[in-house]
Amino acid sequence: MGNRGVAVRRLAGSLAGLFFALAVLGQTGGFGAASVAYAEEKKESVSENDAEEIKYVERNSDRVITDDDRFDADEDMLYYMQSLEVKYHLDEKVMESLHKVFDSAVYYIANTEMSLTEMWAYVNNVKSSMESAATTKLSQTTSEFLQVGDNWQTPVVSYGQGVSIVLPIVNFGTEELNDLIVEPVISTLVTEWPFEPDTTNYLQTEPFIPGCQTKEAAMANRREFTFHFKTRSDVMTGYYPLKFHISYTKAGVRSEEPAELTVYVKTIGKPGSGMIGGNGQEASGSKPRIVVTGFETNPAKVFAGETFTLTIHVKNTSKDTTVTNVLFDMQAAQEGEDKTNTYSAFLPTSGSSSVYMEQIAPDTSADIEIEMTAKADLAQKPYVLDVNMKYDASTVFDLTDKASVSIPIMQESRFDTSIPEVVPDNIEVGSQSNVMFSIYNTGKTTLYNVQVKFIADSIAEASAFVGNLQSGNTGNVDVMLTGAAATMDDGTVKLEISYEDDAGNVTTAEKEITLFVNEPMMDDMMMGDDMMMGDDMMMDGEGGGKSKTGIIVGSVSGVVVLAGVGLGVFLKLRKKKKAAAAEAAELAALEKELNE
Repeated sequence: MGNRGVAVRRLAGSLAGLFFALAVLGQTGGFGAASVAYAEEKKESVSENDAEEIKYVERNSDRVITDDDRFDADEDMLYYMQSLEVKYHLDEKVMESLHKVFDSAVYYIANTEMSLTEMWAYVNNVKSSMESAATTKLSQTTSEFLQVGDNWQTPVVSYGQGVSIVLPIVNFGTEELNDLIVEPVISTLVTEWPFEPDTTNYLQTEPFIPGCQTKEAAMANRREFTFHFKTRSDVMTGYYPLKFHISYTKAGVRSEEPAELTVYVKTIGKPGSGMIGGNGQEASGSKPRIVVTGFETNPAKVFAGETFTLTIHVKNTSKDTTVTNVLFDMQAAQEGEDKTNTYSAFLPTSGSSSVYMEQIAPDTSADIEIEMTAKADLAQKPYVLDVNMKYDASTVFDLTDKASVSIPIMQESRFDTSIPEVVPDNIEVGSQSNVMFSIYNTGKTTLYNVQVKFIADSIAEASAFVGNLQSGNTGNVDVMLTGAAATMDDGTVKLEISYEDDAGNVTTAEKEITLFVNEPMMDDMMMGDDMMMGDDMMMDGEGGGKSKTGIIVGSVSGVVVLAGVGLGVFLKLRKKKKAAAAEAAELAALEKELNE
C-alpha cells in the first residue's frame, strides 16, 4: 500500500478514538440522539476494519446513493462539526445548535433517494449552516474581550472649555481584531451629552489589534483614540457617561452589533445650572411653574353662537429659571346629551387650539390670545376651558402644568306677544276696559319676574305680574283699565314689559295699544230728560195727552235695552277671552314641539 496506506490506517485509528469520545459525550447528554447512535455505529465499524485500507470516497456521480454513501456523508459532517468546536472554542449551547443541524441532516440523507452528486452538494450546504451558526455566536460574544485600559483617568472640565478625551482600547482576547471603527454616541440633550455637537463625524479607525495570551501583553498592544470636544455653556455639574461604539472584524466575520464602552467625564457648570449624576438624570434644582393669573374676553359678554377673543394671563413663578418652548393647548369641556352626541363648547376659528411661546423670563407675566366661537346651542351658564401647558426649563424637559378658566356664556333672551284685545276700546271717564294678550318665551333662557305696566295720562295706573317663564312657555295677561281723564291725544297706551335674567339684570321692552277715554254724557241726558218730563207734565196738566204711566213705561224700556247691551258686551268679552286662551295654549304646544 505504501505511504498512502499507512496514512489511511492512521486516520482510521484516529477516527475510532474520536467516535468513542463522541459516544461517551452522548451518554452524558452532550449530543443529540442521532449523533450518539451514529458515533457508536462508527466506532464499531472502524474497530472491526482497523487493519484494512479505507477506500477513496467518490463524490461526483449520477448513480443513486447507497447506505455506504450515506455513511461517508454522515462521517464527513460529524468530523467537520468537531473541527468547528476546536477552531472557535464553542460552548455547550452553541454545540447543541450544531448537533440539531447535524441530526436533521443525518435523518434527511437516510430517508431520501438522490444521486451521489446531489448528496454531497447537500452535505456542503449543511457545513455552511454549521459555520454560520458558529461564527454568529462568535460575533455576539467577542465584545467582552474589548475593555478600556487601566491607564484611563477621568478628565475634569468646566463649562465653555475644550477637552481632549483619550480612550485606550484593549483586546483581552487571543484572536486578532481587524478593521476597527470607533465612534462616540452623541446627543443634543444637555442631560445626556456635555459637549457641543459642533461636528457631524467623530469616527476614527484602526487596522487591527492583535490577540494576546496575557494581560500585560494586551495592555502593551492597546490602541488609544483621541477625541477633541468643547464643553457646553449650559453643562450641568457632575459626572457624565460617555459611550463609544466599536465595530470590528474577527476571524473574517464582521460584528453584527458594535461593542459599547463607557467612560466618564467630570464637569463643572455655571452657578444654578443644576446637578447631574452618573446616570444622566438631574439630582437637584427646583421645578418652575407656570400659573394662570386671569383671563378676559372681547366682547366682555359672550353670547352663544358668537366669535370672541380670549386673552389668558400667565406667569412664570420661578425666581431664577426661564421657561422655554412653551406650548399652551386649550381644550373646552365636552357637551351633549349622550356619548354619541358630544362636542366641544368652544371651537378655535383657526382650526388649532394650541399657542406657542418661545420663552417666559423668571417672575414674568405674559398673555396668550386665541379666537374662538361658542356653539350656538349652548345653555346659558359658565363653561370650563382647560389650559394644558408643556415647557422646558434649563436642564429639565417636557414639564407639564394644567389650569382651568370658566367662561360665562349668555343666551339672547327673546319673547313675543299675541295681539292685545281691548274691549271696549272707547270708554268714558270712570268706566273700565278689559285688555288681554299672551307673552311667549321664544328664547333658550328663563325669563324671571315678568310683569307688565300700563302707562297713559288717560287711565289709572295698572300692572300685571306674570312670574317666571321657562323657555317655550306662555304667560297670560288679563287687566281691567279704568278711565281717569279724557283722551287728549291719539289714544295710545304704553305697555312696558320687563323681566330679569339669572343674574338679576332687568330688561324692558315696550308695546302699545289704543284706548280712547271720553268725558261722561250724563248731564246732557239728564237735562234732556228733565225737559221731556216738564213737557209731558205740562201736556198732562193741560190736555191730559200723556200720563206718568207713559214715562214709567219708557224708562223701563230704556233699562231693558241697556241691560241687553251690557249682557251682549259681557258675552262677547268672555268669548274672546276663551279664544285668546285657546290660541295661547296652541302656540305653546307648537313652540314646545319645535324645541324638541
